[in-house]
Amino acid sequence: MLKSPELPDCIYQSQPVLVSPARSTPNHRLYLSNLDDQKFLRFSIKYLYLFTKSLHTAALRSSLSRALVEFYPLAGRLRRRVEGDDRKVEVECNGEGAVFAEADMDLRCDQFAQFVAKPNRALMRKLLYRVEGADFLDIPPLIIQVTNLRDGGTILCTAISHCICDGIGSSQFLHAWAHIHQSSSSPNLPIPPFHSRHMLEPRHPPRVTFAHPGFTKNTYPTNEPVTGPNVFKFLQSQSLVTSSVTFSPSQILHLKRQCYPSLRCTTFEVLASHTWRSWVRSLGLPPSFQAKLLFSMNIRDKVRPELPQGYYGNGFVLACAEANVKELVSANVHHGVKLVQHAKSVVGDDYVRSMIDLLDDENVVTDLSSSLVISQWSKLGLEDLDFGEGKALHMGPLYSDIYCLFVPVTGEFDAVRVLVSMPQSVVEKFEFYMEDFDGVVENGDAMNQYEVDSLKMVSV
Repeated sequence: MLKSPELPDCIYQSQPVLVSPARSTPNHRLYLSNLDDQKFLRFSIKYLYLFTKSLHTAALRSSLSRALVEFYPLAGRLRRRVEGDDRKVEVECNGEGAVFAEADMDLRCDQFAQFVAKPNRALMRKLLYRVEGADFLDIPPLIIQVTNLRDGGTILCTAISHCICDGIGSSQFLHAWAHIHQSSSSPNLPIPPFHSRHMLEPRHPPRVTFAHPGFTKNTYPTNEPVTGPNVFKFLQSQSLVTSSVTFSPSQILHLKRQCYPSLRCTTFEVLASHTWRSWVRSLGLPPSFQAKLLFSMNIRDKVRPELPQGYYGNGFVLACAEANVKELVSANVHHGVKLVQHAKSVVGDDYVRSMIDLLDDENVVTDLSSSLVISQWSKLGLEDLDFGEGKALHMGPLYSDIYCLFVPVTGEFDAVRVLVSMPQSVVEKFEFYMEDFDGVVENGDAMNQYEVDSLKMVSV
């Protein structure tokens, strides 16, 4: 073990290179749907893999070049639309290339493993080459860094623009790259990408026919009264540390038993409910505060016609469950599960079309002021990535953020690791609630005590 928790610096032997598609690809501007072009998604999905064996860099660059023939938007650049609605973003598919960096780090695999348990943003960002830019448009859609460790292990970090694809799409690309890497030719992909996004165009004129509580409208100036704390702004103002709680299959079953037999639920539904409730309790929000849970929901088979297999864009919407804090914390996980299930049940073709039309208004933004946002990585097959040297010892985010991630646990089938960044002052409380599977506030005295505790709430 290292005596110091400081991660060594990466040593770059040469400048990063641009890896372009191995042969000519379409040269055009690619339309992005309103689901792709949300301000909420203008960042990169950053994955970290730790392999115990060496990944040969030259071979990785070669296979990446071949993979970019099919996934050519990742070799392009994000641009603002040049005509008409210039606030919209498109992909200029020009084959400019993905950024590929190689570095060395004086560390062994077992030493590095201590850093990935609770990713630290300041430390882990060393593992991904930083491209400077004035805004997200200056950042290439795909950045990759391979870091060679002292004992022959390899750290692979990838940053994939969320405007171009979602978690399903990023997993599809990574597995296609690994598939091509293990072949001397350019094999047919199991699921080739489908790049057109026009199936998710807004209607003309737009018709917003549903309430979408996960969104709000920015109006300037605003005279609306402040109705409660802004949790998002509070978290942004704090020094955050990563909370990591792993749930074994038996622990997940224990949570589900609190709902059975009156309610059957999925692993996601029960963990989302339990995490939301624990998050609310640890922050000490006022009992009357309306708390929201936003979670990604795949809509590829929800819209009509269904999106084609391999649809390569953001094929999800944020479903929204909401409840006031008092009702959420005074009940057990069963109540939250019902709210999550209801939020899922309303998502159909009409709902999705309504949301796409809603997002045609540039003033509409995701409401983060009172929300916990959960993204599920645990069912994407990300942990199964194999470039021919075996699966990764570890797979997870490069670093955790204020959004909550459900990530797979390598080697532990059906286990789920919950990652979320919390202020240092409340992370211990949050983890206590997360590990208290039977904790239910059942009587008036307990609620009165909770209300007393809420008076000590953070100033937000």
